[in-house]
Amino acid sequence: MAASIRKRGSSGRYRPMAEINVTPLVDVMLVLLIIFMVTAPLLTTGVNLDLPRTQAAQISNPDEPLTISIRGDGQVFIQETETSVEELVPRLQAIARNKPELRIFVRGDRATNYGRMAEVLAAMIQGGFTKVALLTDPTPAAAPQPAATPARPATPPRGQPQLQPQPQPQRPARQG
Repeated sequence: MAASIRKRGSSGRYRPMAEINVTPLVDVMLVLLIIFMVTAPLLTTGVNLDLPRTQAAQISNPDEPLTISIRGDGQVFIQETETSVEELVPRLQAIARNKPELRIFVRGDRATNYGRMAEVLAAMIQGGFTKVALLTDPTPAAAPQPAATPARPATPPRGQPQLQPQPQPQRPARQG
C-alpha cells in the first residue's frame, strides 16, 4: 500500500511516495509459475500410450528428437500426426533434410503387436535412419509372480507308478 507523508514546513500538500510496491507483482508471478509448473508435464506427449516399464536410466540430449508412436491398435504417428508405414520413410526423409544426425525415438504401446513394431523399425532402417531408440517407462515393473504349479491328475497315465507324498520328519520343540 502506498502512503503519503506530510512534512513540516511544507506547503501543506501531500506528496505521493515515489516507491513501487512489488507485492502484487510477486503474487502474480508466483501464480503464473505454479500454472506453468502444473501444465508443462501435460504438454510433453501427444499420443496416449501405456509404455512398458524398465529399470534403464533416461537418456539426456539437448536436441529434441523426433518421436514415432505406435498405438496398441497399430496406428503410427510422427509426433502427433497420424501416418501409414508406407508414408513413414518419405515423411522422415523430408523432415531430416536439414538434420543429418536426426535422432528418432520410437514409443510403442504395451499392447502393440511385435510384428507391427518390427515392420516400423525395418522401414526406418531401410530408409537410412540409424539413430533409433526405443522408449520405455522408467519406473520399475512389478516383480513377476511365480508360476502356479500344475495340478497333478488324480490317476497317473498307464504304465507309470503312482507317486505318494513322503511324510516330513517332525523336529523336536526347542526348550529354553
